[in-house]
Amino acid sequence: MAMNLRQIEMFRAVMATGSISGAARLLSVSQPAISRLLSYTEDRLGLSLFERVKGRVQPTPEARLLFAEVEQVHQGVARVNELADELRRGAAGSVRLVASPSVGHMLVPKAIARFRQAHPEVRVELEILTLADLIARIASHRADLAVTSMAVDDPTVKATQIGEGRLQVIFPAGHPLGEKRVVKPADLVPYPIIGYGSQTPYGMVVSRALSGAPKPIRFNAQVRFTPNACCLVQAGGGVAIVDDFVLMDNAWPNIRSRPLVPKMATRPHLLSSRIEPLSRIARSFVDGLRTLLPAAPDDAFPS
Repeated sequence: MAMNLRQIEMFRAVMATGSISGAARLLSVSQPAISRLLSYTEDRLGLSLFERVKGRVQPTPEARLLFAEVEQVHQGVARVNELADELRRGAAGSVRLVASPSVGHMLVPKAIARFRQAHPEVRVELEILTLADLIARIASHRADLAVTSMAVDDPTVKATQIGEGRLQVIFPAGHPLGEKRVVKPADLVPYPIIGYGSQTPYGMVVSRALSGAPKPIRFNAQVRFTPNACCLVQAGGGVAIVDDFVLMDNAWPNIRSRPLVPKMATRPHLLSSRIEPLSRIARSFVDGLRTLLPAAPDDAFPS
């Protein structure tokens, strides 16, 4: 037998409060009603969910496993109720965004600010995640849109290129690299570099970009994300390689940059569901994002 929403709500309340009386207070019903529904649920499931110990209930191992799934259902129901409330109040819903750190530092916030001017009643949720987590969020429909700073080739999501940038070498103001118009891998040999980890997506991009150096390039520090590298460089902690997007609008006043040559392109992508079309609200956000990326092809947005 499958649990219905009433049984799920009761089970979660007992788990959360640790007692029948606590669940009754939480749900504003009587203790006998909770006890009857709990016994009925255990009987129909063929599982013992709780053991009664000194007036309290202790969840069984089966109950703990079930609770993890119940929490996801509860969050989904809560989200449905939130959306219904927004629609009842005349609000236009919400947009759930996830982004990789480079584009999530300046580009996506700028797009959100522009979007909020046109849609002040829409709630916008933004979370910065790794590339793998971005893909997982979109594939599982836990986010509406993802924006990433690099190309994505994954069968579980629809990935659309939305622009093009290039890698830049960044260094503190007054650094000798500032005398150059462009920077070649050979120019970096004398200077220890801030890296990203050889097995990370960005680390692999940087490794390819520096593969033409005549001598091995030393990495004396390692960070996970490009904004972290910018923080180190701004503090005078070294030289790093980042993309255009994390440097937008002079976000780091004490940092100077020069293009890395040969040119290594970076291609930001928009990730969306392969199954569900974008909502009208989400498409409006994408339209605003497009105005910040003039290099994006005209047909680079999903319908």
